[in-house]
Amino acid sequence: MKKIQSTCNYCGLGCNIDFYVENSKIIKLSPTDNYPVNKGFCCIKGLNLDKQCTKIKGRKSPLLRNEKNEMVEVSWKEGFDTFASKMTSIQKGYGIESVAFISTGQITTEEMALLGHVGRNYMGINGDGNTRLCMATSVVAHKQSFGFDAPPYTLNDAELSDTIILIGANPVVAHPVFWGRIKSNKEAKIITIDPRKSETVLNTDIWIDIKPKADLVLLYTLANVLIENGWIDNSYIENYTEGFEDFKAHVSKFTLNSVEKITGISKERVFELAKIIHKGKRVSFWWTIGINQGYQAVRTAQAIINLALITGNMGREGTGANSLTGQCNAMGSRVFSNTTGLYGGGDYDNMQRRKIVAEALEIKENLLPSKPTLPYNVIIDKINKGEIKGLWVIGTNPRHSFVNNQEFQKAVDKLDFFVVQDIYEDTDSAKLCDLFLPSVPAIKKIGVMINTERRLSAILPVLEKENGELTDYEIFFSIGKQLGMGILLDKWKTPKDAFELMKKCSKGMPCDITGITYELLNGSKGIQWPFKKNQFLEKDERRLFEDNKYYTTSKRAKFMFEDPIKNPIEISKKFPYTLNSGRGTVGQWHTQTRTREIDAVNSITSKEAYVYINSELAKELNIEQNEKIRVSSCNGVNSEFIAKITNNVKKEHLYAPLHYIETNSLTPSVFDQYSKEPSYKTVSVNIEKLLSKGAINYEKDKNR
Repeated sequence: MKKIQSTCNYCGLGCNIDFYVENSKIIKLSPTDNYPVNKGFCCIKGLNLDKQCTKIKGRKSPLLRNEKNEMVEVSWKEGFDTFASKMTSIQKGYGIESVAFISTGQITTEEMALLGHVGRNYMGINGDGNTRLCMATSVVAHKQSFGFDAPPYTLNDAELSDTIILIGANPVVAHPVFWGRIKSNKEAKIITIDPRKSETVLNTDIWIDIKPKADLVLLYTLANVLIENGWIDNSYIENYTEGFEDFKAHVSKFTLNSVEKITGISKERVFELAKIIHKGKRVSFWWTIGINQGYQAVRTAQAIINLALITGNMGREGTGANSLTGQCNAMGSRVFSNTTGLYGGGDYDNMQRRKIVAEALEIKENLLPSKPTLPYNVIIDKINKGEIKGLWVIGTNPRHSFVNNQEFQKAVDKLDFFVVQDIYEDTDSAKLCDLFLPSVPAIKKIGVMINTERRLSAILPVLEKENGELTDYEIFFSIGKQLGMGILLDKWKTPKDAFELMKKCSKGMPCDITGITYELLNGSKGIQWPFKKNQFLEKDERRLFEDNKYYTTSKRAKFMFEDPIKNPIEISKKFPYTLNSGRGTVGQWHTQTRTREIDAVNSITSKEAYVYINSELAKELNIEQNEKIRVSSCNGVNSEFIAKITNNVKKEHLYAPLHYIETNSLTPSVFDQYSKEPSYKTVSVNIEKLLSKGAINYEKDKNR
């Protein structure tokens, strides 16, 4: 029996797992004991990675829609021929940028890089990742405050903190292995800021039950209280930051006397929270999608960063303003996909960086994109305006996951040619496509993923591909050949070739990986960037800014701030309730295309969309447990849900898991002005009973 260590490709932690293989079958798997991320633990999703494409078999050849509107099997040659001829024909007829792609955070770094080479460099098209929907806010916040997209922490900091503050994060469900590390810290006071009594709230010391999207006011008020009381690190501020006096003047407007009206938190509780932060010697702030998916999200994330800076909780053990990543390889997408920045980071208009990247790739500089990609939402808008006629979707399901998702359905109807590349042919998006290109899951791939703490981990083929199966890398490479890229692909023949190119592109950048090799990663504990050539790895877990030097021109961290803006989605008489959304259970993942193969998950999760409603409100509206109700949104859409009555949401709030297509049909097309990340979390809605009498009794979910 052969043991192969590889990386889980679900969430942003990137746990490592040992696969035991015999006769081309996975006999068993177990979490890798000494891996710094998961330390011998794993959640139900990772423990079932052997189920990928077993119950629901993946295809070995493409599907093409014929004149009868039927999807018929074609050869790979015909699939690639069709892709190339259709896309180039559209570009000839409507312009270079009349084609676009939308990618994912769940393929390997090498695959993302090759897609960027084929799509952005050669085809000249726009292409964004679905990481825009979850991590764009943190990226922009890091770039503006630190000078680079640089999450500063190591996961081990959660075990070294004496005060842990979770903001818009529910790691009990979303990052269960990380939650295990928090709970192993028996000394820390754990505080959760969340409008809902989430699973994490139920397991923490203090719940700050804030009003939806009042975070910015709370954070500015906390900063003001800390400054007014002298509970700040003046030496750190003076020596390692810039813009503090302007920030101090800005937050002076946010007083304890006005905080409760806006946030719902009394001045006494806000003062007490400020005192807890002051008394902490090692305070760590952790945020994720609850902050990122907002209409003023970047400034909110930076308000968290500002708290860490003024208290000197940066660059030391157990500290930091720490953004938890959602998808397994969002970090790979962020720095090596060639979409929002050049390979290895850096701006498209930086002539020095352009020269370095072009030389590393051995291409002419003018082949590199001249500007960042159009963001996800603009791509969809341009399809609906008739400006983009061809779309290529890779490893994501926007018909389900995109904000106000019926807009994506409208967009598809206006396309001349729609391609989906995925491991499953029956996703909500794949059902609509003209050409389906089947790829294999990560257990049949080789490559690298970069986790939330900047750790590079090896993806190794646990099982060999069967005849006819192709990886995403092989699909991208074949499309490039068919498009006529010729010698432009000579340096990209294998994933290892692509990795070597990315190493060259990273040289001298904050994310320098020139010292990392496939051989070093295989069977290892992973390596965090930066790791330069000839560097010696002294520790398995390393944080940034221990030298107090940032990546800005001044080498100082910047205070970034702005007045709170009015919520564009207001509560009204017509829509008097606020809908929030997020994860449902540990076993569910995104649009459930992969986790549906896990029998244990299926047995404890609802097949129908459900929404949590407060017991008092349910009583007033005469809504019974498991009764079907209609939720109508301010964007003119309504969806049907099973009512789940609870006291874990407040009377005026609802909460629906994002894993059901009904949920994101309600979310409006509102975006943060800097990151262009959608504001999924606050939707004004109304409720009505579908049946006033004799309501159908639905069987209670076994996990409720």
